[in-house]
Parts: sequence; C-alpha cells; structure tokens
Amino acid sequence: MDDNTPADDRRTARDFDVEIDDVLDEDAEDDEDGLFDDLLRGEPIFENKEVLRPSYTPHELPHRNEQINNMATILVAALRGETPSNILIYGKTGTGKTASAKFVSQELEKTSRKYEVPCEVEYINCEVTDTQYRVLAQLANTFIQQNREFVDDRVDELEALAERARDDPHALDDTEFDSVEEVVERVDSLLDDREEMEDVPMTGWPTDRVYTEFFDAVDYVERVAVIMLDEIDKLVEKSGDDTLYNLSRMNSELDNSRVSIIGISNDLKFTDFLDPRVKSSLGEEEIVFPPYDANQLRDILEHRSETSFKADALSEDVLPLCAAFAAQEHGDARRALDLLRTAGELAERDQADIVTESHVRRAQDKIELDRVVEVVRTLPTQSKLVLYAILVLEKHGVHNINTGEVYNIYKRLCDEIDADVLTQRRVTDLISELDMLGIVNAVVVSKGRYGRTKEISLSVPVEETEAVLEADSRLGDVENVTPFVQARFDNE
Repeated sequence: MDDNTPADDRRTARDFDVEIDDVLDEDAEDDEDGLFDDLLRGEPIFENKEVLRPSYTPHELPHRNEQINNMATILVAALRGETPSNILIYGKTGTGKTASAKFVSQELEKTSRKYEVPCEVEYINCEVTDTQYRVLAQLANTFIQQNREFVDDRVDELEALAERARDDPHALDDTEFDSVEEVVERVDSLLDDREEMEDVPMTGWPTDRVYTEFFDAVDYVERVAVIMLDEIDKLVEKSGDDTLYNLSRMNSELDNSRVSIIGISNDLKFTDFLDPRVKSSLGEEEIVFPPYDANQLRDILEHRSETSFKADALSEDVLPLCAAFAAQEHGDARRALDLLRTAGELAERDQADIVTESHVRRAQDKIELDRVVEVVRTLPTQSKLVLYAILVLEKHGVHNINTGEVYNIYKRLCDEIDADVLTQRRVTDLISELDMLGIVNAVVVSKGRYGRTKEISLSVPVEETEAVLEADSRLGDVENVTPFVQARFDNE
C-alpha cells in the first residue's frame, strides 16, 4: 500500500483484512462437527412425541364412550343454565379418568361458547394443590382474573355506548339505561369494583377470608362453574373434608352463579372417611372406570402411534408387547404410553430406523429402574438405613439374610451417622414395608426347633440402589462396614 494513501483509506483497508480473517476462521469452525451434529444426522422416529405424554388430551378416547356419554348427560344441565349434579369418578391409575373428564370439559366449554352460555371448567390437581387454603386461593384468583376481564370488556362497551348516546339519544333505546349519566355511573361502579379485585396470596390470610374472596369472585357474574378436583383423595387425606363441605353446600347461598364438582380418585374407598353430609351431596352421581385389557390397550396405542410416530417406524411386535406389559400392571394405559415413548427414545439414541421388540424390553427395564430409584430416594432415613444394612450383607456374599443379621448391621450404621436406634421389632416392620414396595423380598421360613425367621434378599439392582442411598447426605459419610455373620443352624 502506498505511503501517500490517506490515513482513513489505510484504516479501512486494515479493517477489511481483519474482517476477512474473522470470516475464514468462522468458516473453519463451522466445518467442525459440534456436540449435536451426529445426533441430528439420524432420521427422527417421532412425528409428535407429545401425543404420548400423560398431559395430552386426545380428540378420541377408545373404549371410554360409555363413561364419556354418562358425564355429558349429567353436565348438559350447565348448558341450560341449571346446576349439574356433582360427579365422583373412580378408577385405578391409567384407566382414562382424567383424560376423559378433560375431554368432556373441553367439549362443554366449546358448546357453551357456541350457544353463548356462561359456563367454565376449572381444573385443580390436588396432589399438587393439597390444602384447603391453596385450593380456595387458586380458584379465587382464577375467577378474579376472569372478573377483571369481564369488567374491562364491559367498560369498553359502555364507554362506546355513552359516546354514541351523546350524539344520538336513540342509541339508548332497547338498553337498560335512560340517560348518559346512568351509563357513566355504571362505568364508575365497575371501575370501583375493578379496584377492589386483588389477588389472594398463596399464604398468610385466614382461611375464612380466602373462602369469602372465592365466594364473592365466583358470584360476581352469572355463570355455571364446574370445578374438577383431580386426585381428590389426596386433598381429603391432607386437609380433611372441609373444602368439599364448603364447595358442595355453597349453591344455596349463591345469587348469580352455580357450582358443580367433579371429583376424580384412584381410591374407591376414600368416601368412607367423609362426613355423611359431604358424602351424600358430593356423590350424587358416580362413574367407575374399569382397567383396560391387553386388546383395549393395543387399540389405544395404535390410535396414538398414528400421530406420534413416522410411518413404518414401529415393528409389528412393538405395540402388542407394550400392551402386554401394561396389562400386567392392572391395565394401565399411562404405563403403556410411557413404555412406547421410552422405546422410541431409545431407538432414536441408537439411531435406529425402526423401534423393535428389544427397544421395548430395554424401555421396560429402564422404567422399572427409574421407579425403584425414585422409591428408594424418597424413603425415610430409618428405612434407608435398614435397606443399606441388607445391601451391605448382600455385597459380602451373605444369602438368605435373617432379621438378626440386618439388625446388627443397622445398629452399627446408626452409630456411624448418630441416628436413633429403633427396636428390632420396629426394624422388622420396616423390612415388611420395603417388601410391600417391592424393594426387598422377605419370606417367613420355619427353622424347626429354632423357631421362625424372615429370609431377606434384595429385589433391586445392587449398584444403582447403593448409588441412590449414598447420594443421601447422611449415608454418604458411612465408612466401610463389614458384617460379622454368626454361625447358622439351618434345619435340614
């Protein structure tokens, strides 16, 4: 470059050179494979994975027409402005209770909009929202927000009406107002109401005040409100039946609105613990969802797989095997869908073209292991100590473990982490609880003149169980514990 070149031109040229180098470097980096490039090269197996998740509500529910029609026959009263009967829905996990109730609710709201009938369905999962305060607060805030929207829309309508009436007195004909002043007064009144509509905090208020806010909010405008309480037994178990009593009795005090309850439960006997008055008003109609059989599960899987997977992505034996595995789990459609989705995910990770029987079997093992890990992780500390004692014995080659051997190791573990030592009788009870959870296998055997004892063995993988137990902050500090096993006198 010539020295006589102006400084600005030289600077521009240098800048241009640097930019070219940067671009070349970027191109070189783009040519290198990143972390996800290999994974993206494979053809996806799924068309829409969300169809296989429990949260998805399908447009059609095979083998549930009878239950759906029963619900619709009861809830159609809402479209006539009447109060529908309360409904209790029973059935084991994965029998289509929630999906069917949500499907009917969506149809109800869609039809109510079509005929301009004020009808709303509010869904609450009582496993998450499990206290009277939180249920009432969530409902109150939902209706408060709807009331705000109603006021905003109504104010806009009235202000437009007042504007027209100032130019044309006949604009008020066929309305409830005789003058512009009355319209303005109504607008002011609505805006005053709007100012008072404050959200209910999720903690901190007396429950009576929360109920009053909910009552006032639901009754602010004319509507039929259907309140769907999923896992309703969890609410009763945690907070008693006060919530259900209040909800089921409030229609006698409401002026503008009507409330109906749909309760969904896995526990067929939960109403046995209800106050008789609550039981009679809540259980006006009962609908039972029986378990699916293997053929019905296969129909459900075929129906969902049509939209969830690419064409020809499943081998012929995949759906029957998923249905057979789930049928063993009391006809659980949720388990069948989880199994199919997990098998598809494993096939994608293998970059396979299709999902095969081996993917289903691996998915079954993975789901079972995930279940065990979650159960072990959430055990109380004392149960973890008992399980850890059994695991230590198995790792040191002890077979047909008896309760006394478990108790000896358990006491040493308690000393290690400075935990209270329970009695041997209580530890025996904890072993029985672990047996019921499927984590250990405990069988009572006779030793002849030496009496009876429990022979205990692990029912879960040793390495994974040990990893979960040692992830506990207290058990992670346990040093190597070697069992001392007394001589046994087995009855020949």
